[in-house]
Amino acid sequence: MADEKEAAEALIADLQKKITEAFEVFDHEKNSTVDVREVGTIVRSLGCCPSEGELHDMLAEVEEEEPTGYIRFEKFLPMMTKVLIDRKYRPIPEDVLLRAFEVLDQDKKGYLTKEELTKYMTEEGEPFTQEEVEEMLSAAVDPDKNTILYKDFVPMMVLEEH
Repeated sequence: MADEKEAAEALIADLQKKITEAFEVFDHEKNSTVDVREVGTIVRSLGCCPSEGELHDMLAEVEEEEPTGYIRFEKFLPMMTKVLIDRKYRPIPEDVLLRAFEVLDQDKKGYLTKEELTKYMTEEGEPFTQEEVEEMLSAAVDPDKNTILYKDFVPMMVLEEH
């Protein structure tokens, strides 16, 4: 029983070390706060992929009663530790992503055009920002053919398990 408790404590200590290191990258003033706009990047760097709505809920949980535009480390650490322990907001597996692209590729041609992908990313579901679209297209589009061979692109989208 003591071994299990020690293992759990070691896991929590390891998670909290990772959270602390990720937070410190964005704590530019070194005052245990980060800009609220950086929290999504921190959360995603820790292998979590919340939707914008889920991220908003996370921020509401750690934001002060009087929003300052900053998140304090002492509020972020316990919330993020629980998220990681509960394995919330896990990345979508590669096979599910591939099936999603296949659904969008109605003619079963094995690729999407840059225009098709842009349309799906900005008009369907939770729309991507222009910056997110440009970042994805820069990584995904074959410049010679102006298409996205999604079977090659999907593995690049999958986060490795920590």
